[in-house]
Amino acid sequence: MSELLTIDDISVTYGNIKALRNVSMHVNQGDIVCLIGANGSGKSTLLKAIVGQEPLVNGSITFDGEEICQTRGANGKGKKHKILTTDIIASRGIALVPEGRRVFSQMTVEENLDMGAFMVRDKALINERKEAMYDFFPILGARRRQKTRSLSGGEQQMMAIARALMSGPRMILLDEPGLGLAPLVIADIFEKIDLINKQDNVTVFLVEQNARMALKASTEGYVMENGKIVLHDASASLLENEKVRAAYLGE
Repeated sequence: MSELLTIDDISVTYGNIKALRNVSMHVNQGDIVCLIGANGSGKSTLLKAIVGQEPLVNGSITFDGEEICQTRGANGKGKKHKILTTDIIASRGIALVPEGRRVFSQMTVEENLDMGAFMVRDKALINERKEAMYDFFPILGARRRQKTRSLSGGEQQMMAIARALMSGPRMILLDEPGLGLAPLVIADIFEKIDLINKQDNVTVFLVEQNARMALKASTEGYVMENGKIVLHDASASLLENEKVRAAYLGE
């Protein structure tokens, strides 16, 4: 299976703090890949780097064979150079569902979905995708005219995912989709993620603190500590790894 996303030796800094340290990883087309790690380990920073929201100190990121972010040395000074802006990266087929959902609370569900399709010019296609989202998330269809602030946390998460899907992405990046939600709601959202992957052939890169749920939902997994990838294996193998079980599964 071909690599859709390739991250090669990237680093990101915040002042004197190295948030990411020479990270290399890949996501194959059609897979669900997860990244687990403690709070502050750099997981969200990695997702932001992929969509061009954090500049790279070194390394490069390639999506479907095209470099979307890289660092080039300028006269030996290592000047930062970002190839594509975030909106152009999104137009290539990557959608990010950020941590905390970040919905437009004063807008209706339908208006939020319209925002997800801001780069789509075909109105018929936008309406078609909205109806598909209402079928996929029936609660959103029932509440399409409601202000988003009136939705529960789980409903807002569903809407954030639906908003991302409105752009028709080839890959969706999910940052802590289960954060702060009840176990039954989390299970429902992860079931939807599996359907998005299998039915719509959308590649999924999942960042999640619920390590057990993430590893069960994915085919491959990475473990990040202090901005570095310290483990990479099949998710089933990571579930049996003694270090992972002790550090992340509470065993």
